[in-house]
This record gives sequence, structure tokens and C-alpha cells, in this order.
Amino acid sequence: MAKIPRNSFTRLSRGQLHRYLFCAAALFFSLTIAPLANPAISSTKDDKSSAGESRYTTLDGARVHYVNYGKGSEALILIHGWTMNEDNWHDQATEFAKRNRVIAIDLPGHGKSDKPQLTYSMDLFARAVAAVMSDAKVKRAVLVGHSMGTPIARQFYRKYPEKTLAIVIVDGPLRPFGEKAMMDSLTATFRGPNYKDAMGQMFAGMFGPSLSAESKERITASRLNTPQYVLVSAWEGMADPSIWGEDKVNIPVLAIMANNPFFGPDLEQRYRGIAPNMEFRLVDNVGHFIMMERPKQFNEAVLAFLDKNTLLKKQK
Repeated sequence: MAKIPRNSFTRLSRGQLHRYLFCAAALFFSLTIAPLANPAISSTKDDKSSAGESRYTTLDGARVHYVNYGKGSEALILIHGWTMNEDNWHDQATEFAKRNRVIAIDLPGHGKSDKPQLTYSMDLFARAVAAVMSDAKVKRAVLVGHSMGTPIARQFYRKYPEKTLAIVIVDGPLRPFGEKAMMDSLTATFRGPNYKDAMGQMFAGMFGPSLSAESKERITASRLNTPQYVLVSAWEGMADPSIWGEDKVNIPVLAIMANNPFFGPDLEQRYRGIAPNMEFRLVDNVGHFIMMERPKQFNEAVLAFLDKNTLLKKQK
């Protein structure tokens, strides 16, 4: 990793701490005290505005919402995290669209997408990304996955390597982030009647020191809009051992991680064991929602990665 000037977005150090979504241990202790077939696809268009074109496709009979910016057979696809929605990328979509086609997805069970009673696995989410790409006539993409969006992007790469140009990890895991006993305890908590309070504690710990009040409100609204059965099932999907294999990601990878000691001092080395062609960046003094807290610096880092690796066709 290159040395970066002090206070830069990309500075690599072992400084300030913050609580992170997958630092579930902190929440654990606080709470103990108190078919692979091609998806059937159809498309409908919704409103059109300067913020992008709202569209729907279907996966297994349920609607999946996405917002499209621009045209082209290649795109930057933005995948939100657990209980969130495409609005998390508000500060990225229009900026990235100046250079490339951009698609921001509401995963099944989230945002404006349908919320049927089913198993919300990483495989389902990966198939939803494929359904959106097919509907939008996108052949290949760079996947940007925040938090849970990272294992979704990795699962997509497993299933559709020919469609995956690169992956951008945004404070997300490539390795399991908790022991089974801890994950089971948290699952039980999220199934309980006080799950909203528990999640409120968790998310409050994830907010960074400079995250705006407006951003916090948007995050909270999305969290509260996600049905309990969806968030529990998606959490169980992240705990599924089958998604945490040692199979390699042999495409360019950019990892932008908040400086959090939960993962240990050898995080970069462990990530490189999965993604050998990786650019790794640690960010000081920031919370879990890096792209919302430091949008300008985040956008610059992603665009530099695209340019460095000659990824995506620029829009004219």
C-alpha cells in the first residue's frame, strides 16, 4: 500500500475507532446485558427525472426496482447493504453517471422492490442483479457493494464471471465476520419483539463523526421500512457458511474499508488471500457509511480505480 498524506481520505493508519455493522460482538455484549434457472424477466418504466429513470423488472414473479442513469452495454452497478436501499448512493449515482452508465438497485425485500415471504439469500440477491442487468441490456458491469453488498457481488461473480469486470468493496466482508454462537444470538434478537431497538443501537454505533443528520435520517427511514422477516432472512443469508469459501476473485478489486480493529491487523493480507489483484485502502475517522460521509473523496477513489484499470466505456 502506498503512503498517503495525513488527513487524506486514503491515509493508511491504525487510528480512530468506530463501531461497524459487522462488529456484532459489541452489540452482542450490550444486548445480553439489557433453483439456479434464468429469472423470468419483464420490465416496466416509472418516472423519469434528473435523478435517473426509475424502472422495474421481475425475478421469480416479484418486482425488483432499480434506477438507471445513461445508456450502454457496460455499467457501474451500485448494491446497497443490509436493510438499506438505492438511496444510499444518492451522492454517487449522478456523479458517476457523468462518466459511465450507472444502475442503483433496490434489492428484493428492500426499498421499492416487492417484499414477498421467501428466503433472502445472497444467491437470490445475485440473481436479482442479473435480472436487472438483463432487463437493462447490460452485458458486463463493475459491481460496487456496500456492506452486505460485498458478499452479494462475490456471489454474482461466482455465478456470472463473464459479466463481472471488477468489484468495489465498501466496508464489506470477504471473510466470515462472527462466530456461529454470536450470529445465532443476534438472529434470535432480530426475531424478537424489540428488534427495532436492537437495530437502533447497532446503527447508532455505525454512524461516523461527520455523517450528516440528513444522512442519518435517510438510513434510519430505510432500516425501519424493511420488514422484520426480510432483515432476519438476509442476516441468516450472510451467516451461511457456504458463501465464505476460499475461491479466488481473479478480477480487479478495490477495497475501501473504515479503519476498524474488529477485523484485526492483518485484514489486508486476509483479503488478498481471496482477491490477489486488489487495491486496499483504509479510511480514518469515518463510520460504516463511507460513501455518504465522505462522498467527494469516495467518488474520486472509485473513478481513479476505473481509470487505472481501464474499466467501463465512458459515455459521450
